[in-house]
Formats: sequence, structure tokens, C-alpha cells
Amino acid sequence: MISLLLVLLACLPIYYRYEKKQMNIKELVLIAVLIAVAVSGRFLFYMIPAVTPMTAIIIISGICLGPEVGFLVGSLSAITSNMLFGQGPWTPFQMLSWGLIGCLAGLPWICKVLGKSYWFLILYGIFAGFFFSFFMDVWTVYSIDRFFSWQRYAALFVTALPHTLSYCFSNAFFSCVLFRIVQKKLQRILIKYEIKS
Repeated sequence: MISLLLVLLACLPIYYRYEKKQMNIKELVLIAVLIAVAVSGRFLFYMIPAVTPMTAIIIISGICLGPEVGFLVGSLSAITSNMLFGQGPWTPFQMLSWGLIGCLAGLPWICKVLGKSYWFLILYGIFAGFFFSFFMDVWTVYSIDRFFSWQRYAALFVTALPHTLSYCFSNAFFSCVLFRIVQKKLQRILIKYEIKS
């Protein structure tokens, strides 16, 4: 219970900061659309284990619109998609991990590198897969008997490695395929509706 509260509290500063930010309805609609696209991507590929374009959409949102939007799209996509797949004590951990993936992708020096090179985009997709799995494996180990064991974590990591690798390469593939397409669409929307990223 305490760990869940800590994870939720970790999300609050970003939400609070964005709440205080001056924005218009067009920006909110754009964020809602990106969340809907990410959730749809997770739903469409749910029958294929560890293959989903959702993380790629979160990464691209961060690159194109900044760290705050990246965090919002990541964390809110997690809780929204879990309305279809089931909510539980793992939801806040998914919110934080996907949120951080989007936030990190939106940091100025990172997004510049990711926007210029497909190789760095591939590496970030692989990093995102390992980061998400690392974060969720910590929760899995802790949730068994509320005690964390590095031995148990190592065993779980090895067991889940094929699944993790599949997820990593899925992130890299979808990020490369979707990046230029989504980036061009977002740039047109930002210019047309005068939205500041």
C-alpha cells in the first residue's frame, strides 16, 4: 500500500505543474487524441505478446511535444488502456514507468538526438523496453509477499528475458515506422492551430 502511494505521489508534481500551465482546449484535445491512439494501438495488438505500438506513440509524443506532454500521454494511456485490460495495484507502476519513458524522450537534449537519427531512436526503444520491464519486475517481486529479494528478481528477469527482448524490438520497430509519419502530422497541427509545444 505504501509503495502504491509513493508511486502515485511521484506522478503528482508533473500533473500539478501541467495544471498550472496556461493552455487552451486545442492542446487538451491533441493530448486526448494521442492517448486514444496509444490505447488503440495496445488494444489492436493485445493478442500478440509483447508487441504494441503504444510505447512508440508515447515516445513520439515526448519528442514532438515535450517532457510534460510525454509524461501525460504515457501515464494516462496506462490508466485508460487498463480500463479495457483490467485495473489493479500494478496500474500506478505502469503509469509512472510509461510516463517517465515519455518524459525522458521529451528532454531537450534527448529529443534532438532522437529526432535526427533512427539509430538513437532504435536504442531508445530498446532502453524503454528494458526500463519498463525492470520497473514492473520490481513490483512483481515485491507483490509476491511484500518483500524484495535480488535473487528472486534475477530469476524473474531471466525468465522474462524473451518477453522483454520482444518488447524492446517491438518498441524500436514501431518507433522507426511511425516517427516521421506522426511527427509530420503533429507539426501541421501545431502550426495550423497555433499550439505551442
